[in-house]
Amino acid sequence: MKVFLRLSAVILMTILGLKAGAQTLNVMRSLSEYQAAVQKTPGKQLIDIQQAIPGITLDIRYAPDNNFMKQVMYPEARAFARKPVVEQLKNVQQALRKKGLGLKIYDAYRPYAITVAFYKQASDKNFVANPAQGSKHNRGCAIDLTLINYKTKKELPMPTPYDSFAAAAAADYRKLPAEKLKNRDLLIKTMEAHGFRVLSNEWWHFDFVGWQNYELLDIPFKSL
Repeated sequence: MKVFLRLSAVILMTILGLKAGAQTLNVMRSLSEYQAAVQKTPGKQLIDIQQAIPGITLDIRYAPDNNFMKQVMYPEARAFARKPVVEQLKNVQQALRKKGLGLKIYDAYRPYAITVAFYKQASDKNFVANPAQGSKHNRGCAIDLTLINYKTKKELPMPTPYDSFAAAAAADYRKLPAEKLKNRDLLIKTMEAHGFRVLSNEWWHFDFVGWQNYELLDIPFKSL
């Protein structure tokens, strides 16, 4: 009975702690506050990826309705990330160019309000960030991307389509054709050599090392 009571107390404290954490989540929504943070720390600026990296390709899936939500989520097909993130992506692009390849960006910075909408509607919560903790996309420190032939802009074969909830989307899934394994592993190896880490269940999702140093943001694209 004492053990049961102790376990019950631990569970109750955990639940209360989660609720308290959700209530105190700090999300920067003010444009002036964001601008002040950038003035103090220039590396926190959200940079337009396409303007900063020559030859990079965008396929922003949440601007049209070609996504798991089946609706338009972004008002513009643009991609932003924090300045150090973009600098490393530029290095990745340069490394891939030597192999005749390049990057195609599906998604980058994501306003916090969009993460909330995703979580409400996603059929599999394992593939979307919990708003109680926020997403690394909300911090401008996560990138969804794939490899393309630089000249033709054609995507290289990968294990699954973008935003797939299939088991084959996992970064270490091995029951795949050799070509898809080779392409996926090349993408992961190149990204990780430049300061990114792949998400275990999404071969296309990469988090920037040091994401903890950046605030959660809910600044709309039109303000950037």
